[in-house]
Amino acid sequence: MAQISRNDVYDKNLNFLIGSGASAGLLPTLSLELEDGYTGYKHTIETLATYFSEDPQVGSMIFSYYVKNVIKPAVEFDPYDQSKLSPKGVEVLENYNRFIETIIALMRRKDSFKRANVFTTNYDGMIAHVAEQILQNRGQDFVLNDGGIGFQKRTLQTRAFSRYTKDQGVFDRHEISIPQINLIHLHGSVYWYKMNDSIEICYDRERAVARIADVPIVKDQEYDEAFENPEFTEDDVEKIDFVESEKTVEKFWKAYKELPIVNPTKWKFHETVFEEHYYQALRLLSYELERPNSVFIVFGFSFADEHILNLVRRSLSNPSLQVYLCCFSDETKDDLDEKFEGYPNVKLLRVDGQLNFTAFNEEIFSANPET
Repeated sequence: MAQISRNDVYDKNLNFLIGSGASAGLLPTLSLELEDGYTGYKHTIETLATYFSEDPQVGSMIFSYYVKNVIKPAVEFDPYDQSKLSPKGVEVLENYNRFIETIIALMRRKDSFKRANVFTTNYDGMIAHVAEQILQNRGQDFVLNDGGIGFQKRTLQTRAFSRYTKDQGVFDRHEISIPQINLIHLHGSVYWYKMNDSIEICYDRERAVARIADVPIVKDQEYDEAFENPEFTEDDVEKIDFVESEKTVEKFWKAYKELPIVNPTKWKFHETVFEEHYYQALRLLSYELERPNSVFIVFGFSFADEHILNLVRRSLSNPSLQVYLCCFSDETKDDLDEKFEGYPNVKLLRVDGQLNFTAFNEEIFSANPET
């Protein structure tokens, strides 16, 4: 087992990449039970959608399943009503809380500029929700910067991530940087809205629920059962008779393409304004990884997005960059070892058993590591 110590991150340009593995147990992931007939591995929504990328009818069933079972739960989740959560769901929220408080604790020990960047491919609002609860309940003094600029209407601006807040003495005799976490959503957010040529950020849950309710789901129980059948392959999906009308399919695609969510078949947005921000966010990630004395900690992310994979590989030419990849299992470790073979500044981290979010907070990245 390898642990990230305080010395590994102290006074460094600290960056994280958080994937869907962090929310697993609270929100669904892209994984399916359906088997890939070629590899023998389980399909994910992106691999199955890629396989049927030339078939808009079957594609509409796959992405309807995606909206219904993945996006909708992220929208409808209420972080302020934990009575409906399972014990596992409560544990996930506690882990997000511990993760954020660890970052804050480490930044408080820094003598210089106190900022950390959290890049995430998750479009749920977990980090924003938990940060709000920490600010309200514990009186922690820190800033969560989601890139929003404005008051009544907040619009997303990449340049906002270069701003920071500081406390200044009454007579200007001293100033102290307030710990700041930049939250950069790479794959979009359920709380984003297209506003002319800009992106509006609004955490009004009712508004988000109303929008997802307007997406007409293409329903067919036979397809849903096939996606969840471990004895089926894509060949069995092809044998299912498609019964929905062409008009219904067209309505679904029209509504789906308005969502501010990256399209997992090609890891792109349908809408140009969201697409532009995606590449701006990737440039920001590239810039941060190329800065001197940078640390990049990756958890819950498989590097299925080839744009991000290639960007990180290019950034490894920075000799002062240290990358830590958290491997959920031995199979994950083998896969990431193959993707990053030959890079001396990459460390693959494992623990005894599964490296889930709890293990990450307790054994890998902790403000109070055990000796």
